[in-house]
Amino acid sequence: MRQLRGQERAITANRQTDWAFADAFVPEGEALRWARAEARAVGLPSVSPGTGAALRLLAASADAKAVAEIGTGTGVSGIYLLLGMRPDGTLTTVDVQPEHQQLAKTAFRAAGFAGNRARFIPGRALDVLPRLADGGYDLVFCDGDRYEYPDYLAESLRLLRPGGLVCFEGVFADGRTVDSGAQPAEVQRVRELLRTVRESQELLPSLLPMGDGLLCAVRRG
Repeated sequence: MRQLRGQERAITANRQTDWAFADAFVPEGEALRWARAEARAVGLPSVSPGTGAALRLLAASADAKAVAEIGTGTGVSGIYLLLGMRPDGTLTTVDVQPEHQQLAKTAFRAAGFAGNRARFIPGRALDVLPRLADGGYDLVFCDGDRYEYPDYLAESLRLLRPGGLVCFEGVFADGRTVDSGAQPAEVQRVRELLRTVRESQELLPSLLPMGDGLLCAVRRG
């Protein structure tokens, strides 16, 4: 094995500490803590605080007024997106579990958002997305079925305005994406997504090493 140089050893030794510091850098309020607790209670994963802060930043940078979210969960990522969006913006959030969306509604109210700031659509994402307006969204956040990620990308490109952002949560798949061993079909599909985004002439991508991996790309004008 190649001998690590001093600087490389320091980076390796400190990486977990750095990630933990980044995750704790932005404190979370009571509504987010409640939403996280509800997610744990029903057995759902939720975005890390660092990933949430990145989503808030991206929504603010895009001056987002219309955002589509695949995977409502209990509202953790939705709160972060709404915090970054314009005050008159609307989050359209899709989930196959209406009972989870009810928890998210409670979390959004607790965070101080008016009821008209979010539109909840129950259903399978690939059934709902074709009904949304072409070019009508500033940002699309995907945190649903990883096996469907390449299909979400195709729909997202249709939904996004030029200069809009698409983001995919969980592309590290708990380290399995870069593991050379045999992997399940959903991991193969994540790899397909990564290749497609990296090679696309229509997208300007970046892979952010936070949480379980956040893949982001801007749709070129």
